[in-house]
Amino acid sequence: MIQKESRLDVADNSGAKVIMVIGTKGMSTARGRFTRLSVGVGDRIVCTVKKALPNADIKAGDIVNAVIVRTRYPSRRADGTYVRFDSNACVIVDPDGNPKGTRIFGAVARELREKNYMKIVSLASEVV
Repeated sequence: MIQKESRLDVADNSGAKVIMVIGTKGMSTARGRFTRLSVGVGDRIVCTVKKALPNADIKAGDIVNAVIVRTRYPSRRADGTYVRFDSNACVIVDPDGNPKGTRIFGAVARELREKNYMKIVSLASEVV
């Protein structure tokens, strides 16, 4: 369950290290109610970069789009099993959904395949 102002690790080599969620793509809350929008694995988010490498193309303070690849909150699958990870992580993507980095560190969830992020799945070292 990732929501606004959550901080995430970046799981690719785009140059950013830590980002903070400032919005979500394609989701809304009920009008007139106090609800916190939470997103999970495979959802698109809008983020600001909080920490970045010094010589990278992406600088601290940049606004980027990202896809969540790991969450600490367990997500339930259709067969009844649950999957959870040790950290919350995402991959920075361009507007077409292709990753900006050329490598992805760590495992990613299988739900990305169902949401058509095949490039992220193929770059990942392990799909859980």
